[in-house]
Amino acid sequence: MSPLLFLAVLASAWLAMLLFTPLAIRLGRKLDIVDRPGGRRKHHGEIVRIGGLGLFPAFAIASLIPVLVGSPRDDALELTRLTGVLLGMAIVWVMGLLDDKFKLSPGWQLAGLVAGALVAILFKVFVERFNSPFGNQQIVVDWYLMLPISLAWIVGMTNLGNSIDGLDGLAAGVTAIASAVLFIHMLRLHQYSVALLPLALLGCCLGFLHFNLPPARVFLGGGAYVLGFGIATLSIISGAKVASALLVMWLPIVDLVWQVYSRWHRGQRISLGDRGHLHLRLQDLGWSQRRIVLMYYGITAFLGAVGLLVPNRALKLGALIVFGLAFIWFVASIAQKSGDSVVSGE
Repeated sequence: MSPLLFLAVLASAWLAMLLFTPLAIRLGRKLDIVDRPGGRRKHHGEIVRIGGLGLFPAFAIASLIPVLVGSPRDDALELTRLTGVLLGMAIVWVMGLLDDKFKLSPGWQLAGLVAGALVAILFKVFVERFNSPFGNQQIVVDWYLMLPISLAWIVGMTNLGNSIDGLDGLAAGVTAIASAVLFIHMLRLHQYSVALLPLALLGCCLGFLHFNLPPARVFLGGGAYVLGFGIATLSIISGAKVASALLVMWLPIVDLVWQVYSRWHRGQRISLGDRGHLHLRLQDLGWSQRRIVLMYYGITAFLGAVGLLVPNRALKLGALIVFGLAFIWFVASIAQKSGDSVVSGE
């Protein structure tokens, strides 16, 4: 496959975001879809929150370029899965935009995520086999396990994208690193055609970061769901790189699990919006946004390198356990320092 095609996919996604994001900013101001300081928000001034408006169109344009030029594919189902990714992402994208404008209830948000996931699964984007960490065997699951596992993975990872969208440049930067890891992993396995998809997502993130790095000129808003959905589905379509995505996103996953437990323990709604997430607690303790974002970038890149450089699956499983315990200790200690009282509300 020509290196020019890889460059075209990356550049088209990046340039599309450079074009679409200023349009989103102007539209958001016109429609008054902005975030104002107050409650759990600590930014300055009015900032448009529909920065994710251009994400799906940019990703679709970039991912369809190989199709339009007739790029060769090794798997006959690749186009079917790509269709599922795009249709499911479109549903999540629309739901996110509606949430930006109308503040949807958690029930409607979940309905949108489930609908997008089910459409993707219908088009063969599902987890049907796992590589055993203790050997070269593959574990194949029947449909009655495949469906809930795939649904939980896609919905969970999509929501994870939203959970880390609390600081300028955080969600887009972490997603960019995760996309780069998936891209390199696919290249090493000679899966060149599907490797173009995380490359497209990487280009979208890089283009958006031009406007979203501290101090942000626009917020991601519902676009965070699009990024999470992208990582969730792209980690499946190339032969279940779920373990790689799990490792590279391990810190925000542990933080999200901690928040679910913490809110349940306090007798609060799990869907509560507050400042309990690690990155927000660190900010309340006096850490700068830049320091927190760079810490997340560094940990994400380090775990991605572990996933790429450690060949033994058992060692990767061990790394998940060790880092998971370390992250739990870190999150718990930060929660203790900042106290159990967190600011809630929109």
